[in-house]
Amino acid sequence: MFDDSHDRTASLMTPARLAQLKVRPRPAPSATAWLDQLAADAGSGHVRRLLDLRHQLAALLHAGEVRAIVAGCDALGQALAQVDFSLVQPRGWLARVTGGGKEPATRFAAQQAAVLRDGQAWAAEVHTLQKEQPARRTAVEHTLVECEVELRAIEKILDQGARWLQDMRAQLKARGAETGEAAQQKAGEDEARCELLVARLKLLRAASAAWQPVLQHGRAACNARATLAARCIQLLAEEWPAWRQRAEDLAEDASAHGNAGADADLARQALARLQAALQSAGEQARDAQARDQALADEVVALQGSLQAAA
Repeated sequence: MFDDSHDRTASLMTPARLAQLKVRPRPAPSATAWLDQLAADAGSGHVRRLLDLRHQLAALLHAGEVRAIVAGCDALGQALAQVDFSLVQPRGWLARVTGGGKEPATRFAAQQAAVLRDGQAWAAEVHTLQKEQPARRTAVEHTLVECEVELRAIEKILDQGARWLQDMRAQLKARGAETGEAAQQKAGEDEARCELLVARLKLLRAASAAWQPVLQHGRAACNARATLAARCIQLLAEEWPAWRQRAEDLAEDASAHGNAGADADLARQALARLQAALQSAGEQARDAQARDQALADEVVALQGSLQAAA
């Protein structure tokens, strides 16, 4: 909006300069109208671009991968909590002879089948997150970079606007002793234009300030998703297969012999490690979900300040 040379006065705000700044075209019946429009529309092109970027960012935040991870953690955790090792405890000789240990072993196997179903469903959600989040992160970060470019342009306008106001007010003060109707009219127009610009700069500052937490929290949300995906993949590669193997061995032994003996202790240890890892992943997922929601709320809240300044 403003020139950085030594003469930063309203005389430089020409129609050609106005066109260069890409403000909204309007009929300008006089030089005064052009100058007033310039003061009232400073930075409007950058603000309208930020509105577009806000819509892009909002669309990127509607994905439900993290919500699915949270739901999957809950479902798998509930299934694991139902595991009943008493069904595969050693039984007396009469139970073994009469086959009384078969029915509990069958129930234990059914529990493991339920755990397996929930685990496979959760693993599918984890792989979806792992597949989708890099491209989504790139898109979010690219959008945030574009926002920073527009915000830097607005900051430059704010700085130039402050200097222009200082110059104009100094000129008004210097011309304060001038008399005559024309001089008084010119002074009144310049004073009104200063007030227009003061109001405009206030709107631009509000729009710029509203974006700052979005820039910060946008990148934090991306990092949280990436960390969550990595932890879940690790769980699927370590704690999950270790438990599956122990549970399958336990169910097989119980089915064949009516009890699993010492294998149950190893299975308990594997289950405890899996539950601890799943709880940690669930906490990370909820944190990532909370970050996503907070960011989405901030993006929604941008609309008001941007519309006011557009």
